[in-house]
Amino acid sequence: MTNDDAPQGGGPQAPLSELVRVLALLDASRHSLAALAAAVNLASQRHVELVALYVEDLDLLSCAAFPFSCEIGAQSGLTRPLTHDSLESSIAHQLQRVQQALAAAVAGHDLCHRLEVSRGRIAAEALGKAGPGDVLVLGKVGTSERWGKRLGSTSRRLILEAPCSVLLWDETHPFRRGPLRWLIASEDDQMQEAAAPSIPAWLASLFDGAAPLPARHAGELENKLASADAGGLLLHRSELENLLKEDESLIARVSLPILVIP
Repeated sequence: MTNDDAPQGGGPQAPLSELVRVLALLDASRHSLAALAAAVNLASQRHVELVALYVEDLDLLSCAAFPFSCEIGAQSGLTRPLTHDSLESSIAHQLQRVQQALAAAVAGHDLCHRLEVSRGRIAAEALGKAGPGDVLVLGKVGTSERWGKRLGSTSRRLILEAPCSVLLWDETHPFRRGPLRWLIASEDDQMQEAAAPSIPAWLASLFDGAAPLPARHAGELENKLASADAGGLLLHRSELENLLKEDESLIARVSLPILVIP
């Protein structure tokens, strides 16, 4: 495992059928650590490199420059001044937790892995490191989970702009193997059912086959997935964009893993 403070470009280009690396964006939240476990399993199964990414948030550090900045205890509700030193200490503590979590997650796996540490804007740093042949694994909510179940702004940007496939992992429910669902317009659409997506081997290793899911809008999709407790959901980026236009918080409420492809 190595630390690398210098941003690096993504890996070599490859079609969806080939997996080059598994990237896991970590922030020590529960969702992030659940995503790390999924990333380790996928990288181990496919015998590819795992790259754990930890970004020291430049936007957060910039907040300490304002004289009125303060932080509020998540449990106590008490306020205290937000200083550069306190933020640096918090970031160092979080990095230590990430290092410990990575070591624990890869223990017992014969897995090529490394931790890349950089400082900047989280989404920009992650986008700069991802390549077309990678899969980027994210916790769905991250550190924003204390404010309610919603898709974080960083996750939203990454799933809409990443040059690679993105796997959104939800910590709320334990993952159970099942079908990877893909959207069709209606149950009567024979042509769309016949045009089932070709599932690459690295993706098929996570699920048990593929199943069409008739859903024309966000509400219908949520209703049909309400009782689903196994498998996952496959969305093309254009489908995701349309769903987010209808309902900004839909993706956060879907408890299944979601695979977004360009």
